[in-house]
Amino acid sequence: MTERKPPGVSFESFVDKQIRDAEARGDFQALPGVGRPLQSDDTTYDELWWIKQKMAREGMSVLPPTLALRKEAEDALAAAAQAPSEPAVRKIITEINARIREMMFRPPPGPPLGLKPYDVEEVVRQWRERREG
Repeated sequence: MTERKPPGVSFESFVDKQIRDAEARGDFQALPGVGRPLQSDDTTYDELWWIKQKMAREGMSVLPPTLALRKEAEDALAAAAQAPSEPAVRKIITEINARIREMMFRPPPGPPLGLKPYDVEEVVRQWRERREG
């Protein structure tokens, strides 16, 4: 525990003396994180900093529902292109279309969706062309 500042001694000189004494005892020799950069050099204050760091450590991300659906739609088209059969392509596109329609008819909580359901027959036609070519 630190001692009390004696009367008549300035705070600066009192603190300097405590630091010098701690250095002389070697209290600063084996501190955790020695030689490593500070965690963040961001000077702006973010009250959710700890949540963002936790999510980064856990490998999590949170997107607004419309952006998440855009990503799912993109992934669905990629999956349809690699599907092994025509029924699989139809199933993938039908499922993502149902999700898109559901999102289209409720007010978006985030940015606008900007998608409309895919034409199943057009996706199947493109799939056939890629398979034949």
